[in-house]
Order: sequence, then structure tokens, then C-alpha cells
Amino acid sequence: MKLLKILLLIVLIIGAAGYGIYYVGTNIASDKVMNVVTAELENSGQLNEIKQMVANDPELMRFIEEGANVESSNLPFTTKEQATRVLIKKIGFSEIQAIQSNAQKGMSNEEIQELLKDIEGKLTEEEILALKVIAYKEFLK
Repeated sequence: MKLLKILLLIVLIIGAAGYGIYYVGTNIASDKVMNVVTAELENSGQLNEIKQMVANDPELMRFIEEGANVESSNLPFTTKEQATRVLIKKIGFSEIQAIQSNAQKGMSNEEIQELLKDIEGKLTEEEILALKVIAYKEFLK
């Protein structure tokens, strides 16, 4: 009986440690991704290009403007860092890197629309709405 208690305690400790490592690892990865992507976009001038591309595409502009009048208190996340964490969990780090690589090379409107549909399939409506709110706030900066 004592052996069973010790074994159960070890399993609980390993489980808690695994969950903690997963949570902390995801947070560290999302922070790193956010810092790298933001720095690259700002340093290369691509941020202005992206804003210009969005401003010139009425469909993308409508998509982002849906986040203009949303009550933020009901959203699953409200910051870029939290959004990055959710995207890494739901989409995957390698796929996000592939999206970033494709975006740096340049994407057509059809590719952008296909990407949006793919992402919409992996996220809930609330998460998509939260991303729209964040994109709208970032677009106005």
C-alpha cells in the first residue's frame, strides 16, 4: 500500500512538472516569436508595406475592421503575446514559421485568402474575433 502511494505521488509530480514545462515553454516560445517577428518587421520596413497592402485590399480591410467595435472583456485574449501563445498551440510553431517565410517572399491575394480560411478552420469564432481586434489596434498604430 505504501508503494502504491509513493508511485502515485511520483506520477503526480512528473505530471505537474510536465505541464509546467509545457506551459513555460510555450510562453517562452511565444515571447521569442513575438519579439523576433516584430523586430524584423520594424527593421526591414515590411510593417509599413503590410499596412499599405491591407489598406489597398478592401476585403482584408473589411476583415480587420470587424474588430473595431468589439467589447474586449469577452475575448479569450487581448494582447499580441497572448494571441501568439494561442496561435502556437493551435497552428504550430513550424507552420507559423512557414507563413512568415511566405509573407516575406510576398503573397498574392488568393494566397492570403487561402491562409485566412486555413487559420479560421483551426480557431474558434471568439479567437478569430480577438485576432481581428488586435489587428485593428495594430493597424491604427
